[in-house]
Amino acid sequence: MKKHVSLFLLLALAVSIGVALAGEPKGDPIKVGAVFSITGPASFLGEPERNTAMMIAEQVNAAGGINGRPLVIIAEDDEGLEDKTVLAVNKLIKRDKVCAIIGPSRSGNTMAVIPIIEKNKVPLISCAAAESIVNPVKQWVFKTPQKDSDCVIRIYEHMKSVRIKKIAIISSTDGFGAEGRNQLKKLSESMGIEIVADETYGPKDTDMTAQLTRIRGTDAEALVNWSIVPGQSIVAKNLRQLGMTIPLYQSHGFGNLKYVELAGEAAEGIIFPAGALLAADSLPDAYPRKALLQQYKNDFESKFGGNVSTFGGHAYDALWLVIDALKAVGPDKGKIRDYIEETKGFAGTAGFFNYSKNDHSGLFKDAFEIITVKDGKFVLYKEN
Repeated sequence: MKKHVSLFLLLALAVSIGVALAGEPKGDPIKVGAVFSITGPASFLGEPERNTAMMIAEQVNAAGGINGRPLVIIAEDDEGLEDKTVLAVNKLIKRDKVCAIIGPSRSGNTMAVIPIIEKNKVPLISCAAAESIVNPVKQWVFKTPQKDSDCVIRIYEHMKSVRIKKIAIISSTDGFGAEGRNQLKKLSESMGIEIVADETYGPKDTDMTAQLTRIRGTDAEALVNWSIVPGQSIVAKNLRQLGMTIPLYQSHGFGNLKYVELAGEAAEGIIFPAGALLAADSLPDAYPRKALLQQYKNDFESKFGGNVSTFGGHAYDALWLVIDALKAVGPDKGKIRDYIEETKGFAGTAGFFNYSKNDHSGLFKDAFEIITVKDGKFVLYKEN
């Protein structure tokens, strides 16, 4: 989808120099819904997603809108809660009459609204990662984060490359953690990895010392933690507080430098698979999508401050998938769904997407790079 890349860069350039490529969009607005965890414990996911969506809408409208019509994002905050996600999605569909929805941020929240989406036949592009969102395939549901199973494969491939064979796993009991745990267990034997300890914790737990102490008593050569906030940072700190020196691997849910800041020095050396966006500035010039990644990163950071995250990137990918469909087929829900399902070679922040009627994830394991934390920053992992 080379047109997508060049169009985004052109729009961003127009906005940065204050020159619109076309006149002010007129006519009836095209309404797209968004449901993100803007506040609450998962705000590290939802806030950059909301900000990204609003930034893109501003850029699109500055360039003349969608076929001359203004794009309006109606963003709802689910506060990370499933019941509020259900209320938000029902509002967007029944009251606001949106033509598509991007989000939610969390896997459990997405799973909670799938029956509503399928019943009302509104395309939803989730920004959550659990593979169960799209496996088995649901007719009206897609997602933009890379697959859990591919993340596990990349972790196990890296472990094999450094001769790690025995591991412990620890995961949260929410939807994202449970799905990751399932994939870690499912794929371990075929990848030549033995799981010698399997611990869990609640998504609101603030100390995992007991679970890690039990892991310390095993012969695990590495630990994999699968969760989102606050567990990712707590596990890292507790691990070091116990004097444990085994490598810590995280899931692709670790892709926000705020998690590193929360973990402090304990984050140093954490290894995890993620999209190349996190290391955009250090990518070689020949890297596919480098210009897109740098442009999004620079636009986001200059507008909002802080650091770009993979989560904002998921919203970028979801909204641009909808925008491309709207430009091609207009705000017809069924046609948008069909267009996305037939999308091939879409260049997003997470990789090149290739959807089909049998695959509503669109990405493969090559969408992951192995990232580590060095001096408090994300960098591509390199063997010493």
